[in-house]
Amino acid sequence: MNSVLSEVDGVTAEDRSSIERIRNAALKTFGAYGTSSTSLRTVAEAAGVSVGLVQHHFVNKAGLIQAVDDHVMGVVISTISQPIPPPPADSIAEMGSRVTRIVADHPEIADYVGRALIDGSPLGTAIFDTLTAFGIARWNQRSERGETRPEVDVTWGALNSLVLALGTMIMRGHIERQLPEPLTAPAQLERWQNSVNMLLRDGLFRPLS
Repeated sequence: MNSVLSEVDGVTAEDRSSIERIRNAALKTFGAYGTSSTSLRTVAEAAGVSVGLVQHHFVNKAGLIQAVDDHVMGVVISTISQPIPPPPADSIAEMGSRVTRIVADHPEIADYVGRALIDGSPLGTAIFDTLTAFGIARWNQRSERGETRPEVDVTWGALNSLVLALGTMIMRGHIERQLPEPLTAPAQLERWQNSVNMLLRDGLFRPLS
């Protein structure tokens, strides 16, 4: 739950519903057009409320952006930060499932993260740095368990994995032109996950003879 809902005393069910509706409308419009190009009036119209109600709950656009950022960070971190399973479980497939779950269940969050990374916003920096830290920890753990080749650079293992995930979020519109249906369709998410899993686990080329 975002900070606005958790920090306001005596919030009513009606207020809670309004706050979530406004925040979700902001998430979608910010992800589509960017925060700098989106006015409070645009968000209010998307949420079906007055500008005054948006200001009542969030004060100004900075407060609304912070609420959206808190929500997005919470969803992403709660999904990605769980420990990876030990062998013989496939930790590559497990992490792939977590990423595709975000795209499937929260496509507006995937769009917002992609926009934040392009715009260089504080959230984009925080997301990238936090996910990199989690990723390096995971690859170190895999190395210590003997799951990786000894020459693997764990920092680049984490960065390459992150680029495959975040790059797809950033370029989803372009990628979807090459697919028979939206990336969020179950069959396309499965194709994406399987191809990334194969790339990370096995590579794409036969060993040189």
